[in-house]
Amino acid sequence: MSEWDDLLRQEAPPMTAASQPFDKEAWVQKKQELRQWTYDTIDATTVEVVQTGEQLQQYLDVQSRFGRYSVSNALLIIAQRPEATRIADFEGWKAMGCHIRRKETGFYILEPGETYKREDGRTAVSYNPKKMFDVAQVIGEKPALPSLPDERTCIKALMHRSPVPVQMGDALPADKHALYQPDAGQIVIRRGLSAGDIFRSLAQELAHAEMDQGKADYSRSEHQTQAYSVAYMLSKQFGVETAGFRFNRSVEGLKGLEPQQIRAELAVIRDTAHTMNSRMYHLLGQLRQQQPSRSDTAR
Repeated sequence: MSEWDDLLRQEAPPMTAASQPFDKEAWVQKKQELRQWTYDTIDATTVEVVQTGEQLQQYLDVQSRFGRYSVSNALLIIAQRPEATRIADFEGWKAMGCHIRRKETGFYILEPGETYKREDGRTAVSYNPKKMFDVAQVIGEKPALPSLPDERTCIKALMHRSPVPVQMGDALPADKHALYQPDAGQIVIRRGLSAGDIFRSLAQELAHAEMDQGKADYSRSEHQTQAYSVAYMLSKQFGVETAGFRFNRSVEGLKGLEPQQIRAELAVIRDTAHTMNSRMYHLLGQLRQQQPSRSDTAR
């Protein structure tokens, strides 16, 4: 992609007396080629990430680190820089007081552009490639990330504004730590579990409850992969142990689907995790505001 780097600027480069005339047609063509490359890469990577359980898990790792990003952009990240942890464009890093290291090569995601009318009259949005850089590619003092809350607080945040009541119980199947009961409209958690087991099992059952909202005939078996994946993503995001997760069976229902169908399934995972994550951070933000400041504690 290096051949595109000099041509694909946000604005066309200015002409000077010594420079060659700017070839707008060639610039537009290169931009179209890069956009097509991103679409082709998204489709190819979509198929790749469901070939094995390990590949699906790697995709979920990336999507968990970039929960606000679309499935397509998570796929572009995993195709180009799967180890990325924090990304921004050139101007974004500059605004944070950081600079891109010399000879570093950026990678591309898609950002929404202008709206346009399709031939059938519907309104659509065009997407443009945008060059990004990972935190490992920049120098300068980076803004510190907030520390993760303890497991007890994470569980409290997970239950914040739950779509159904959550209660403790003993009458659960032997293989269940927690269970969403659609008919009763509640989730029951087994007594005596460790904090990690509570978080993982509760996250999975809350994902079922979240996906069940508004559905007349919810099928637990059809949404098992999504709920399991949501629990994994939230556990990764909040530092809960994930060594016990396995995805070999999860990919079986995704193999053979068309790329667009696979992305639709991945979008359910992403959107459900994002909704639950947003509720959690709503409570965590309230708790941080309630904590006394250093100046208060020093008095």
